[in-house]
Amino acid sequence: MPLDGLFVHSLAKELNEQLAGGRITKIHQPYPNEIVMVVRNNSQNYPVLLSANPAYARAQVTRIPYQNPATPPNFAMFLRRNLEGARLSSVSQVENDRILHFSISTHDELGDDQTLILTLEMMGRHSNLFLVREKDQRILELIKHVPADQNRVRSLIPGAVYTLPPAQNMTNPFGHDLTALAKILLDMDKADWPKAIQQTYQGFASLSAKNLAKHLETGADAMQTAKDWLAHFDSPQPTLYQIDKKFTFAAFNWDSEQAGQPYDTLGDLLDAYFQGQAEADRVNQQAGTLVRLVKNELKKNQTKEKKLQQTLTDSQNAETYKVKGDLLITYPHLVHKGMHSVEIENYYDNNQLLTIDLDPRFDGLQNANRYFRKYRKLRSAKDYVLEQLKTTDMEIDYFNQIANQLAVASPKDVADIKVELIEQGYLREKVKIKTKGKQTKKPKHVLSAPDQFTASDGTLIEIGKNNLQNDKLSLKKANRQNIWMHVQKLPGSHVIVHSDNPSQETIEEAAKLAAYFSKARDSANVPVDYLPAGKLRKPNGAKPGYVIFEGQSTTYVTPDPLLVQKLKHS
Repeated sequence: MPLDGLFVHSLAKELNEQLAGGRITKIHQPYPNEIVMVVRNNSQNYPVLLSANPAYARAQVTRIPYQNPATPPNFAMFLRRNLEGARLSSVSQVENDRILHFSISTHDELGDDQTLILTLEMMGRHSNLFLVREKDQRILELIKHVPADQNRVRSLIPGAVYTLPPAQNMTNPFGHDLTALAKILLDMDKADWPKAIQQTYQGFASLSAKNLAKHLETGADAMQTAKDWLAHFDSPQPTLYQIDKKFTFAAFNWDSEQAGQPYDTLGDLLDAYFQGQAEADRVNQQAGTLVRLVKNELKKNQTKEKKLQQTLTDSQNAETYKVKGDLLITYPHLVHKGMHSVEIENYYDNNQLLTIDLDPRFDGLQNANRYFRKYRKLRSAKDYVLEQLKTTDMEIDYFNQIANQLAVASPKDVADIKVELIEQGYLREKVKIKTKGKQTKKPKHVLSAPDQFTASDGTLIEIGKNNLQNDKLSLKKANRQNIWMHVQKLPGSHVIVHSDNPSQETIEEAAKLAAYFSKARDSANVPVDYLPAGKLRKPNGAKPGYVIFEGQSTTYVTPDPLLVQKLKHS
């Protein structure tokens, strides 16, 4: 289901139960439209993600680690000054809309008690996050400043009075009876029920309205069925579904025909659902330069490969140029200036007539010398072309590998890939101009940790998400008897199973992970090679992530996204 008012109803309840009464200890803004607010409650730290991202707006307790910028944005600094150390009193929803109020008890500059409201509006491209003073509804700051010429309905700048978005004059299904629903069921065709439900009740996305209509069709008592359906949002059973290789989620298991993956909390569910999509969006924002570089390098090398292949084809035909030169030098009298071609008996081929193209500016001997020069050039070029083809093919493989890594990267992996491209000479590192006074030493890059998974029998599985991680994981960190895996003959992650004798089930699960984190993610029956890590070798001068091996075994698996979510470390 989409993150509509019904789902936000469940979110508000879960967040209130987890956070109410807690103290705000830290605030970060890892991305332009998102903050992470750490709330300490009942001896636990709850990282609360408040996102005003146009595509992925949401509020949740998240367990995904975020990389914070070196310099905190102004909005984060403002929130720190006003909210760190304050107590979070409650989390509430506005009617059944996609708006959440985080009520925070704190003190003003004079030390007097005051209440601030952190308001998150989750409304697509209009999503925003406000800090509002409750007593006068004054906007103290907001994450997106919107000029008056872009929004004439209400003022969205600091100092303005906060007003809710225009009301839609619909009924809150949780705050009123369902009398209007009876009229819909009696007076309308079943095909029109979803649209009528959407137009009557607040907070229904089309998918939610269709699901309620589906339950009403099969229920014996329609009104009781509707009440029971709505009651699930007060006692959610978070469920993730995969339909036609796409994920969707629901606050409860509302589809009896489709098996789903259950989660303990709505936060865990949203982490599982949004991690891939939201992180891909963040990676695109952070790694735009890298993506363009990889595309350009691939295009350049693929063009070069075509030219080299053509040169190689020509070089393989070098003997024909020698034959033509020999014939012209044997029968120079047959050629005169001004001729464009000549037919000569080819004594290399049973005296068959051979048509030879000529340059009309030259006589027979001069045309013969032209063919001999082409012959010598192509003969000497063949070895060079073969060497260049080998190098170009390696470059194409390398950048295909980088492209695949960017496709499955999380934001923490982008910095590693950037460092690798700088070290390999493909990207220039920005050097700060030296200024007078004390010089600061650039901190050494800290390599991010591989992703960790736990097999069904408890065995640890680690996956490298970039070449630097792969080298460290496979060649330095791994026990020589641990099992190493990689999808066969395609770009993909290195996988280490931390066992020298894993069960067949663990091998299959690890192989599915290897297939998922590879270019074969959307394929079926993917071959995955595996062998002890001690049998890996890295040739001298090889690029990061490149290893050779022999004596491997191969298993065939189909990537399973639900298994990835199930085995992922929290």
